[in-house]
Amino acid sequence: MITERDQNVFNQKETDDQFVDWKGRKANPGKHGGITAAAFACVVEMFTNMVFLANAINFITYFNKSMHYPHATSANMVTNFMGTSFLLSILGGFIGDSIFTRFTTFIVFCTIELLGLILLTIQAQNPQFRPALNEKPSQSEAAILYTGLYSMAAGVGGINASLPAHGADQLDHGNQRLISAFFNWFFFSLCLGGLISCTVMVWVEENKGWNWSFTITAIVLSLALSIFISGGPFYRHKLPGGSALPRFIKVLASAARNCKASPEERVENQYAVSAINPNRVDGKSHNKFKFLDKALIDNTISEAQIEETRTFLGLLPIFASTIMMNCCLAQLQTYSVVQGVLMNRKLHNFKIPTQSLSVLPLSIMLASIPLYEKFRRILSSKKSEKIHIFQPLWRIGLGLALASGSMAVAALVEAKRRKAALDNATLSVFWLAWQFLLLGVSDMLTLGGMLEFFYSEAPDSMRSMCTALSWCSTSMGYFLSSVLLSIVNSASGRFGREWLGGNDINHSRLDLFYTLLSILNTLNFLNYVYWAKQY
Repeated sequence: MITERDQNVFNQKETDDQFVDWKGRKANPGKHGGITAAAFACVVEMFTNMVFLANAINFITYFNKSMHYPHATSANMVTNFMGTSFLLSILGGFIGDSIFTRFTTFIVFCTIELLGLILLTIQAQNPQFRPALNEKPSQSEAAILYTGLYSMAAGVGGINASLPAHGADQLDHGNQRLISAFFNWFFFSLCLGGLISCTVMVWVEENKGWNWSFTITAIVLSLALSIFISGGPFYRHKLPGGSALPRFIKVLASAARNCKASPEERVENQYAVSAINPNRVDGKSHNKFKFLDKALIDNTISEAQIEETRTFLGLLPIFASTIMMNCCLAQLQTYSVVQGVLMNRKLHNFKIPTQSLSVLPLSIMLASIPLYEKFRRILSSKKSEKIHIFQPLWRIGLGLALASGSMAVAALVEAKRRKAALDNATLSVFWLAWQFLLLGVSDMLTLGGMLEFFYSEAPDSMRSMCTALSWCSTSMGYFLSSVLLSIVNSASGRFGREWLGGNDINHSRLDLFYTLLSILNTLNFLNYVYWAKQY
């Protein structure tokens, strides 16, 4: 009789056999994979995120000053670029799971981003490809701009989906502590790239010009691609298993078609039962979405396909519960910056540039990760059992709770800033540190927990696509922020004055908007707790 332990060993061996080296041979655990191979992903992430954010910061000035788009249009173009970049990570994840290896997927999408960046660099360096002074871009000039811009967006989406999954593939999936540490340091690399973009690259843009920024980021992205490829002999690669989406559709269609069937009609399936994710040994997924079992009446559907569908559907409520937190996070790059511009930004004789206001939350995120790892090691050494607070679902929940607190604090600080402004006084920009502190730690816990959770819990055939849900949540959070803003202005305008109407936030009610976000995120947190318990 095969015991559960024997089955787990078999499943782990079966998973290891799915990895190959760069020549297509079976991967050797002594030569391929491991911490060194995973470290390549962290280094490359630092460079790629620096390129992405440096250009996102640079774009609004470039669109307005060089391409002669109005301020509002330029801002919308940047917002749409960032939202599309994160949303397209779903496409990158699909390709990385079903068509190419994640290694190949990264190379393809990084090359696409590089080509788009080179096209924008050529346009920026050559006046004949840009509109004349005080003229709008022609159709051909706009075509060059949008081709380069959205090639970059597609490239960023593919990189975000494939790189973290590729890095985690290098590690032992039986060591969840190691997987968790990888995603923490991957997030650290992401923040470090952001810090470089809003310090070094902001200095370059202000002192050397935006055209230097395009050139430098093109060189850095080429370097990142070269570093990633150079690690090829050290990597192990997960072979793509084909698209899981047709299987999902087939299972759901069969379950719907047989929804009225009686239990006696269930027939013995011709396929052997196999575990889709060998890391999931608790069997909890069998208690969810039991209506999918009706699909077994169809002899062409295996229990493995049903478990794959059941697992993916179980991730969606957790994913949906994180969107509201990312709506709060969007305020860091919008209204928090607007607040900072109107506050005292002097630090002795140095005045903090507006584009560098993100340094504070990024610094807090960077500091929180080593502290979190240190705290985890100390507690783990004192307790042999698993500590709940370090489990992904607990991390995400704590992050969502802190997001509610950060918006409450932001509302209080804004009320104080607004009162001071109306009294002709100016608060220090460091009053924003409290909301930055809470929201920075919240982002570290939530995004790090999401990356780990979606990767670890995903079906083996969908790790890239499920990891991409983390970035898709960020994208939807940005879009939700815009929708909420429109709804709030429309509703408040009917009762007098729009909360956030006009260009002067000193006469707006940003504090009430922050209060609303805190309330909505608290309700969302309660919704998350329900689904997390169900999971």
